[in-house]
Amino acid sequence: MVAKKTMTLNLTDAEMRVLDELCEKKDLSKTAVMRQALRLYQLIEGRVEKGDKLFFEDESTKEKAEVMML
Repeated sequence: MVAKKTMTLNLTDAEMRVLDELCEKKDLSKTAVMRQALRLYQLIEGRVEKGDKLFFEDESTKEKAEVMML
């Protein structure tokens, strides 16, 4: 079993509302949502570091918008 660590996370009211909404929508715990967010961020960051770009495409207009990572 992988050892786990506990942490305290300070969120604004707005950020907590978003987290609560995602948990409800996906029927997941806050921990599960945060773990998924970290895995997604790690995946995107790795691809961007290799020179890949991330885009959103409007299905109807085919207009693309690049997502810029910090």
